[in-house]
Amino acid sequence: MTTTTKVILGLVGAAAVGAAVGLLLAPDKGSEIRKNIKDTAGKWTDRLNDMWQNGKSAAEKATSRVQSEM
Repeated sequence: MTTTTKVILGLVGAAAVGAAVGLLLAPDKGSEIRKNIKDTAGKWTDRLNDMWQNGKSAAEKATSRVQSEM
């Protein structure tokens, strides 16, 4: 095993242990944590959808502007 592989495995292991300890020491119940994760994921999905629609609209406007100038 190379040194790089050992470092990567160590970082992944430390992250997993940190996440597990964080969940064990969390003041909320598991059901509350799952609800918070679900709510946050839903909000992120809505924000990404809004950004996608805004980008799509801006691209369509730019396309029509370029076509009208030709």
